[in-house]
Amino acid sequence: MTVFHSSNSLPHALGLNGEVLAAYYQPIIALDTRRIMGYEVLGRAVGDGSVRSLGPFFGDESIPMDEQLLVDRIIREQAIARMGQEISPPLLFLNLKPSWIYQFGQLGGMYTLSLLKKYNVDPRRIVIEITEESFEGSIEVLLSLVESYRAHGCHIAIDDVGSGFSSADRIAQIQPDLLKIDMHMVKKSATHNGYFGVLRSFSELAEQIGASLLFEGVETTEDLERAIQSGARYVQGFLFAKAEPDFRDPEDFYRVIDHELKRHLKQYAMTERYWYNRAEGIADKLQEIVNCSGSLHETDLWLEQLIPELDDTFIRIYICNEEGIQLSADYRREAETGWSYEADYKQLNWSWRPYFVPNLVLLNDHRRSIVSRVYTDLDTREWIRTISVFVRRDVILFADIKDTGKRAGNR
Repeated sequence: MTVFHSSNSLPHALGLNGEVLAAYYQPIIALDTRRIMGYEVLGRAVGDGSVRSLGPFFGDESIPMDEQLLVDRIIREQAIARMGQEISPPLLFLNLKPSWIYQFGQLGGMYTLSLLKKYNVDPRRIVIEITEESFEGSIEVLLSLVESYRAHGCHIAIDDVGSGFSSADRIAQIQPDLLKIDMHMVKKSATHNGYFGVLRSFSELAEQIGASLLFEGVETTEDLERAIQSGARYVQGFLFAKAEPDFRDPEDFYRVIDHELKRHLKQYAMTERYWYNRAEGIADKLQEIVNCSGSLHETDLWLEQLIPELDDTFIRIYICNEEGIQLSADYRREAETGWSYEADYKQLNWSWRPYFVPNLVLLNDHRRSIVSRVYTDLDTREWIRTISVFVRRDVILFADIKDTGKRAGNR
């Protein structure tokens, strides 16, 4: 049971009215095990039948740092003391502002580490969650202090990735174990190309630096679906539970997660099968055309014969050789006038595009087609996919197609 704290010496800005301070815990669930893997510690003011968040207190820049830190340390000690009583403790996420780490770390104070020793808690069960905050101190000093936590076994997470303190430069320097993504960005990504691209970049960034993505603010099954699609390994939010005074059974949300993962897998497989069949259909039609002609100098003619077979989701087709040199003209579908012919694209080199070499290696007589994941077209700003088709040795067709459906598993 959580130990409450009340003191007349606490800051007036807290506005305590017969309330006491308490550590509350919001569960974080791992998708791989479908079990609760840890808890984020959140401060609450608890009164007679009421529970109030201390978020506004900690977010008020007019309140002196010393006062905020005093309250935070009370909450932090309650949580760590609770951990010391657990036989199989979960991970505990502790929010620390970079300015707190910086100012008191410089003075030789590592308060969290002293609490872990006091209550005999394994540092490997602790996640130091660096919160979003404008930080003006020396990044070198902050990095050395963060490394001290890491050297003792603590994990490092960065909160609110994509805003404020959590710039790409600082993420690269700190190299956290976890990146926390707010669901507001995920929700916006469903209808906004820019947010979709930024969200995908976080997934790729996490992969490159060896971090896992934790999506917070998951409130609905739709949010959970989008988090899974976006590469989440861990999730938390009101869909599962609000912050509570006690720990839960680790398997409380097993069925919810398991059901959504199975549904996602089925939908993902259906989507990929649909696009595979579309790609193979184009390969079949083009192969018939090429077999009737055969001359490499007739690439424009091949495409002109293929165009009547294409529906209105196709926006661009062209043919390259294995060196990335465009052999054909560019054929583009215009909204008002239909297909246009652009000969200026002949002899352009597309080998610099990231997908070109991997596709070149994979495409052969045994694998005729590859479908890209969804991305934003440079010209139309629409979501599209590119189908690559092996025509014959040294001849590859590229077709850009609108992706108008729900983007299941496209990450």
